[in-house]
Amino acid sequence: MPPAEAMRVLIVDDEAPARDHVREVLERTPDVEVVAEAGDGISAAQAIQDLRPDVVFLDVRMPEMDGFEVLAALPDGDVPLIIFVTAFDAFAVHAFDVHAVDYVLKPFDTERLQQAVVRAAERMKGIQGRDRELRLAKLLAEMPPRPLERVLVKTGERFELVRLVDVDWIEAAGNYVTLHLGTRTPLLRHTLNGIERSLDPERFRRIHRSTIVNLDRVKDIRPLLGGEYCVRLLDGTELRVSRGYRHRILSG
Repeated sequence: MPPAEAMRVLIVDDEAPARDHVREVLERTPDVEVVAEAGDGISAAQAIQDLRPDVVFLDVRMPEMDGFEVLAALPDGDVPLIIFVTAFDAFAVHAFDVHAVDYVLKPFDTERLQQAVVRAAERMKGIQGRDRELRLAKLLAEMPPRPLERVLVKTGERFELVRLVDVDWIEAAGNYVTLHLGTRTPLLRHTLNGIERSLDPERFRRIHRSTIVNLDRVKDIRPLLGGEYCVRLLDGTELRVSRGYRHRILSG
């Protein structure tokens, strides 16, 4: 039984041999508990939210949902310390190092893995939750911009991967947003401002302080009184365009 103060670690990699190697090293490391493993991004995001590990060894390149998309899918406050795992991408490695977010290069070196654990333990002593979020946000902000393509929504006890191209429109709901996909309206734990920054501006436009629309779903736009407009979607849904945002939809 690991001690109560053991560092709780999640291992995420789509390659089983890589996970095995990391686990074998961590199991020989004092005061470390491997709480789970994940072989894909969806399972990783669910495990992070369900288990709340202290540290995640996170593969950068994975099919379906890569490491960056996993981080983008996490609600505010659910971000643990991240040790990125990568076989290449010198720019990413440099960014991780500058911002004190550790990384390990493939193929793994046992000593390097142990060093990463030591560094994570040291940071756990001096970094509070909000500081972790700010460091990670700064890191992601300096990575090459790439629009968010998929998000995870929770349906019951499971997570579902939703392609944003399938979303008709997005509505603010406090600290959540409602994704409108035909008759389905799953909730996503993100603010509207937060998700807007991650969307492709060529496809999605803010038309109201509480509404973002998928331009591919727009059938027509008609003027209303007072300088406002109405957007009609292909399914007949009508959405109001406020004056402050009308230039965004009228600019094409």
